[in-house]
Amino acid sequence: MTNLPRAEYPRPQFNRDAWVCLNGEWDFDFDDARVGSSEGWFTGERDFTKKIQVPFSFESALSGIGDPTFHDVVWYRRQLDIPAAFQGKRIILHFGAVDYEASVWVNGQLVAMHEGGHTPFQADITDALQSGGNNTLVVKAVDHGTDVFLPRGKQFWEEKSRSIWYTRTTGIWQSVWMEAVSPVHLRKVKYVADIDTNEIQIRSFVGGYVPGAKNVSLSVNISFAGEVISEDTFLVRAGEESRKIKLSGLNDHGMDRFWSPERPNLYDVEYAVSVDGVEVDRVTSYFGMRKISIENGKFNLNNRPYYSKLVLDQGYFPDGNLTPPSDEAIKKDVVLMKEMGFNGARKHQKVEDPRFLYWCDKLGLIVWGEMANACDYSEEYVRRITKEWQEAIDRDFNHPSIAVWVPLNESWGVPNIQIDVRQQQHALAMYHLTKSLDPTRLVISNDGWEMVATDLYNIHDYEWRREVLEDRYGSAQKAVSAMPANRRLSVAGYEYDGQPIIITEFGGIAYKKSEWEGWGYSGASSDEDFVERLRNVIQPMIFSGVVQGYCYTQLTDVEQEINGLLTYDRQPKVPLELIKAINEGK
Repeated sequence: MTNLPRAEYPRPQFNRDAWVCLNGEWDFDFDDARVGSSEGWFTGERDFTKKIQVPFSFESALSGIGDPTFHDVVWYRRQLDIPAAFQGKRIILHFGAVDYEASVWVNGQLVAMHEGGHTPFQADITDALQSGGNNTLVVKAVDHGTDVFLPRGKQFWEEKSRSIWYTRTTGIWQSVWMEAVSPVHLRKVKYVADIDTNEIQIRSFVGGYVPGAKNVSLSVNISFAGEVISEDTFLVRAGEESRKIKLSGLNDHGMDRFWSPERPNLYDVEYAVSVDGVEVDRVTSYFGMRKISIENGKFNLNNRPYYSKLVLDQGYFPDGNLTPPSDEAIKKDVVLMKEMGFNGARKHQKVEDPRFLYWCDKLGLIVWGEMANACDYSEEYVRRITKEWQEAIDRDFNHPSIAVWVPLNESWGVPNIQIDVRQQQHALAMYHLTKSLDPTRLVISNDGWEMVATDLYNIHDYEWRREVLEDRYGSAQKAVSAMPANRRLSVAGYEYDGQPIIITEFGGIAYKKSEWEGWGYSGASSDEDFVERLRNVIQPMIFSGVVQGYCYTQLTDVEQEINGLLTYDRQPKVPLELIKAINEGK
């Protein structure tokens, strides 16, 4: 199978011009006998027997291999051509995500090791490069296909998908690329918007060293719709500098410059780092001014009550599995959600590609960022998920579209949380850890049931009878005392305390509209029946008066599940305007 490689810029919120995409055809091999390290495959001298299209995992059709069986150790190799324009710069190699453990060599020299299947890592490979060219990059990826203590999301620990579990992803599954930076350069920035004072706090992190340099300065230029709002230049005296900048013209009258799904307004930022008056680094970025809060028990966006109409998005694709086939496919998903009348997405059991978050920022879609969970509890699981979750929050902190963090879902990884004090403490630790890293967003301790401390009271309920839903969500007392999955909604000692009630999984209506066979939580027999069933589960939420939002399961069919609003190849099962009308209460 011949495919065009994914070639879009992988990190659109922190953009440099000097970069090279490394997606495309690589040499590849399985290492089922686990002899690669002892035999020195990392030197790049061994002839690999296969070719693979990066960034697609070997389990996917778009990889050119399409082998869904277990191969927990795999190797990659390709040549690195360093552009002439990169000379005199530091060369940084980036990996969007490698599942689950990665080791990286350049010319036989180990340059990076990383653990965690959903988060990025990088390596400065400058000193490993050969001046005459002929540079070889080798990657070893180790997965743990049957390990239930691994933060794996929906990846099944058995060979064939079934129930709610899908095909595994092993190895490289997000973009690989390299960029050239000055020895002194901007490493990252963090934005904290304050719409109440019309200020944006910018924390800038400058790294590197130039012998003999006296002054390092950073210029920050902020504009909105092409109009310069603020220009500032200041000396960099430490690794981190922080400035609060007043944004002139931003006010609450019509909220013309706030970010929301209805008005996804973004400010553009240009950064320039200079050493002794000479510019050495330039980065373009953006941010959104928006506020997520709870006031008087109401979920608020920009200090106004906001009703969340979310759709559950697994982020799987027929030929790419966890990897979208193209940037256009990512954008299309966001457009389809909005055309169906949804204002947000709960990205389920997947830390999504930054390109998805970019399109949500740009087009206007609220996102609930969720960690890929493990299935069972152990000390090793705690170590793994805590580390990776911190990396995920750090990567995605600046996206205005993200409103809520969900570290745990349905007691995955903490199956005995109702009775096990250790697992309760772990859920509490994840809640407070998230709050300590990001005080600007809401956090859910355990989405669906068996909650401990939580900012929102989230319920999973696949009841399909309208009259039952209308009665159940007719009062807060009935809603929080129900047990729709035969699970207690709260762990003892953490009862409902007035939080906004949101139904974060419901619906799941199966409707076969393609050659796919599968299942759902209830079934429709025709277009008319499907529309009526949608109306019967969605509208009781809208008219409840108690429920402040919902998340419909789900956006698309996925493998053996046919409970999507769209087929697996993103074809609407019924006209989009009919679904939009239902979401509007019609």
